[in-house]
Amino acid sequence: VEQIRTTIAYNNQPVKIVGCHAGISVGPDGATHQALEDLAWMRTMPNMNVFVPADANEAEKITLASVKLGPCYIRLGREKTPVFTEKRGAFEVGKAHVLKAGNDVTIIGCGPQVFEAMQAAKSLEKKNIKARVINLPTIKPIDKKTLVKAAKDTGVVVTIEEHQTLGGMGSAVAEVLSEHYPVPILRMGIQDCFGESGTPDELLTKFGLRAIDVEKAVHKAIVL
Repeated sequence: VEQIRTTIAYNNQPVKIVGCHAGISVGPDGATHQALEDLAWMRTMPNMNVFVPADANEAEKITLASVKLGPCYIRLGREKTPVFTEKRGAFEVGKAHVLKAGNDVTIIGCGPQVFEAMQAAKSLEKKNIKARVINLPTIKPIDKKTLVKAAKDTGVVVTIEEHQTLGGMGSAVAEVLSEHYPVPILRMGIQDCFGESGTPDELLTKFGLRAIDVEKAVHKAIVL
């Protein structure tokens, strides 16, 4: 972090950093190989742009878009994940994407957890709960306008990420809303602990980052 801070961010050099082995889904390699704090480190550095692509298509778009920017951190995992975003179309830096409309609750995700959020929203709709799903691939600069509008429209927010809840995407969302439109927020992620060994499926289930966990969080958040 010292080299990134002093050599790249402080000097505002157009260096692109791709962080792999992010999240618990790295699997059997265990806690020492699972980066769960990187977003918190990177988004606090002046000049640093921070991205978390939801799938391979978005990773390609972000990589191409980063060429025109200064310092960038692009967060990638290692496990194969569903590809569900459109391959065509340009990527707009600092823009959140509303993937599903809804006015009962807002679910905001980044990385592969956006797919889990979409699955949860489809299930919730069968129970007459219409969730707005937002993909937030740019953590910094963050899309304040879209986040505030969602908070105003739905009145309650759930965030999900494969990162510590301390200092991550959920914290960034909470900071924006606390200053511009406070609403109840429930942040899903790693709860101030290290990861451990296991298959990606086992770990995502154990740490509560599946679609069924999002559903439970939505029900809880709605009554906050």
